[in-house]
Amino acid sequence: MLIIGCGNRQRSDDIAGILVVEKLQKLGIETSICSGQALDLIQAWTGADDVIVVDVVVTGAPVGTVRTWDARHALSSGEAAPASTHGLGIAEAIELARVLGRLPARLQVYGIEGHRFEYGTENSPELAYGIEEVVDRIVGLIATQESEVHKQGGVLSWQPRSAENMRVDLLAEGA
Repeated sequence: MLIIGCGNRQRSDDIAGILVVEKLQKLGIETSICSGQALDLIQAWTGADDVIVVDVVVTGAPVGTVRTWDARHALSSGEAAPASTHGLGIAEAIELARVLGRLPARLQVYGIEGHRFEYGTENSPELAYGIEEVVDRIVGLIATQESEVHKQGGVLSWQPRSAENMRVDLLAEGA
């Protein structure tokens, strides 16, 4: 599984995707950081079968609200794509990759609602709730997948690297 956090550290709430992947890295989970530009994203997920992308979005929901979608399926006609803080962002990268036949087999997007995007200002305090929620969801997803691998007698693709991962170990064991 490839986990990509998108954002810009200097643009307030735009740091959300980066903060998520940094928290996952502290748990020993391998992640990647990307600017969020369409061509960079397509290049980052090239060759991967299972991808999660995390970025800040603007939908009008309260700051910190988490929205997820399966990017393999186009949004319904009544459902607007969330606005990106990047020129050509995730939604455009997905559609371009779809046309070019370069979408991964599985592509999940986690969007955390942001509000502040000025350079040099602090991020919205409510953003922390969305960041924690996404970290928890991804850790839970990994634990579930690893549990399924154990049940099928497979080999693990991810191993906890430190004592900080006790929570992940317990989740994977079903405790």
